[in-house]
Amino acid sequence: MSALAERLAQIRSAPAGDTVCAFFDYDGTLIEGFSAADIFKARVLSLDFTAGEVRDALLIGLRGCSSEQDYAEVLEATRPAFAGRTYDELLAFGEELFRSETAAKLRPQMWQIIRAHRARGHRIVVASSATRFQIEPIAKEIGADRALATDVEVVDGIVTGRVKGRPLWGPGKAAAVRRLAREWNLDLQASFAYCDGNEDVPFLEAVGNPAAVSPQRGLRGVAEERDWPILDLRNPSYNTVGKVLRTGAFYGSFLGGAAVGMARGLFAGDRVAAMQEAVGEGLDVGFALAGVDVDVLSGREYLTSARPCVFVFNHQSKLDLPVMIHLVRSNATGVVKREVSKLPVFGQILDAGGVVFIDRADAGKAIEQLEPVVEKIRDEGVSLVVAPEGTRSATPRIGAFKKGPFHIAMQAGVPVVPVVLRNAGEVMWRGAQLINPGTVEVRVLPPVDTSEWTPERVGEHAEQVRELFVQALTDWPVTAFDDGRMTRTRSVFEWQESADEQ
Repeated sequence: MSALAERLAQIRSAPAGDTVCAFFDYDGTLIEGFSAADIFKARVLSLDFTAGEVRDALLIGLRGCSSEQDYAEVLEATRPAFAGRTYDELLAFGEELFRSETAAKLRPQMWQIIRAHRARGHRIVVASSATRFQIEPIAKEIGADRALATDVEVVDGIVTGRVKGRPLWGPGKAAAVRRLAREWNLDLQASFAYCDGNEDVPFLEAVGNPAAVSPQRGLRGVAEERDWPILDLRNPSYNTVGKVLRTGAFYGSFLGGAAVGMARGLFAGDRVAAMQEAVGEGLDVGFALAGVDVDVLSGREYLTSARPCVFVFNHQSKLDLPVMIHLVRSNATGVVKREVSKLPVFGQILDAGGVVFIDRADAGKAIEQLEPVVEKIRDEGVSLVVAPEGTRSATPRIGAFKKGPFHIAMQAGVPVVPVVLRNAGEVMWRGAQLINPGTVEVRVLPPVDTSEWTPERVGEHAEQVRELFVQALTDWPVTAFDDGRMTRTRSVFEWQESADEQ
């Protein structure tokens, strides 16, 4: 049994309830690498840095940190990244940086561990020496009950960059954990902690169930000596040349299918049907060549029994739409922003496939622009395939649902069929250009009747459907894959001050 499988088994057998807590370090634990590097990269790209910052960063990088004083010097060196900005500006900066850079470094295995703790009713806490601007986004994403962070001083709404209280580095982090245990009346002996750094031995010693996550050499030695679990959670690595070849074969099969569809359309009475059929066949071949399996675990019958309908799916990856085409097969349409119609080749393929193009920039006419889709569903009996999140989520978390797809279903008088996808984000992560081999798991949920829906409550109906996705992912059986894949379950967040332990 792998170390990850053993840890999941230990979590399942742990006491249930909120007196048990799971504490997670951020840099090197929840994510691979360090978020400070993303901050520095963003500043370099924007030319918002000084020669002194570069010098200090290089010196600190070479020397490393061996004490709280060393870490205080790190914070002082990064002070220009924060000083002089408003608190809200830094929160927005941290959120944007997380979405564009850091989210791609999340360890999928840690989602699995977090989900296992949630299933036991354990509290979830992010405990990091980083600033709150760095860890607030991840804390929100995983639904943390509390975040323990190194805080910085704010005067009249402006951040000075000076550390407020004790940095949560090493002993400071352990002290923050003990304070929180007193506040929440936690059973620390039954609680869990996860980190990767040598400085965090006191943090791991504060709980009864520590684990070293892909640890640095010093922590690895301590963990081996004390018989602490060591979770080597390196993300799966695949031969780059192989990925390029597989990805090329996938797109080649898609384009080949589209070419066949164009040719068939010249002679067929229904060019849209000819294109959809041929593209579906091309994608079948493409998935096989790319080493991607699409496994429908439950509800396959709802892919056909509820038509015409509005199929809604959670959106993480560029593979999501190909997966949906593979599942739905034919007699369907989609909604795409008008700019896509101008893309060479791809725009023409979508047009031939019966997609409806709308102008997202004209939000005032959103409902009016959806009328052609409603007519296609109502008059031609086609089904709509759409991602209600609107854009790809940066993590396995389900984003907010837009109302448009649900207005369409209500006006067309057809049911909504939720299609829940898992692992697509690990097979082809957001922003990635290459495909990894793997399995995309699918659960098709029972159709949701819309006959009693009203326009005034469509937002509530959208949220109810979103909760079906959240619950489905929450109830998904926890497995012991070493490459891990999971989702968070709820979103509760508050900040913990980092003052010295009394």
